[in-house]
Amino acid sequence: MLRLTPILLAILYAWLMYRFSVWRTARELDAKSAPLDDPRLNSLLARMALALGLGKINVHIYDVQPVNGLAAPDGRIFLTRGFMDKYRLGEVSAEELASVVAHELGHVALGHARRRMIDFSGQNAIRTALAMVLGRFLPGIGVYIANALTTLLAARLSRQDEYEADAYASALLVKAGIGVAPQTSLFRKLDALSAGGGGQLAWLLSHPKTDDRIRAIEARAAKWQD
Repeated sequence: MLRLTPILLAILYAWLMYRFSVWRTARELDAKSAPLDDPRLNSLLARMALALGLGKINVHIYDVQPVNGLAAPDGRIFLTRGFMDKYRLGEVSAEELASVVAHELGHVALGHARRRMIDFSGQNAIRTALAMVLGRFLPGIGVYIANALTTLLAARLSRQDEYEADAYASALLVKAGIGVAPQTSLFRKLDALSAGGGGQLAWLLSHPKTDDRIRAIEARAAKWQD
């Protein structure tokens, strides 16, 4: 039992840190956000809500400059002020922003926040166990290897979530009569909009490579048309 104590403590620590992060994120979002108020976007969101059998899809604007969309752990959907600024400048269309909302709805519908909590706790336990084992054979560097391996695992799981949310968004956009064209056109713009960052190897990224995501969406759409 004593041998398992560090692993159990690692799981508990990860859970507590996750809960604290959720609480802190909720406070930050509450303090820096307001409901979306845009007739064109609201019209598209109404079509998506109808396709889902919902009365309304509530979206909030998070008052920060980075270009991003996010699904909070409590299920709320946010677009950043930076994204809305691009929309106002005509660099992003309303349909493209709707595709971002559809993607974040996918994260919520598929339970990715809950999955991440479980994964985070599990990864912390794996990291601790690997560090204990590797530390015996590779003193001094075992912990770094354990951290690297766990980071690769976390990135792979995150990419899986992104592909799943993309697929959900594609299906919703098609059902709402918007189609997947705005989804793929946004991805083609996204690196430039968010200042890129494309030097990393694909398997180290927490998000899949943009070209891979576009190919997956287009292949899915072609299959649906057959």
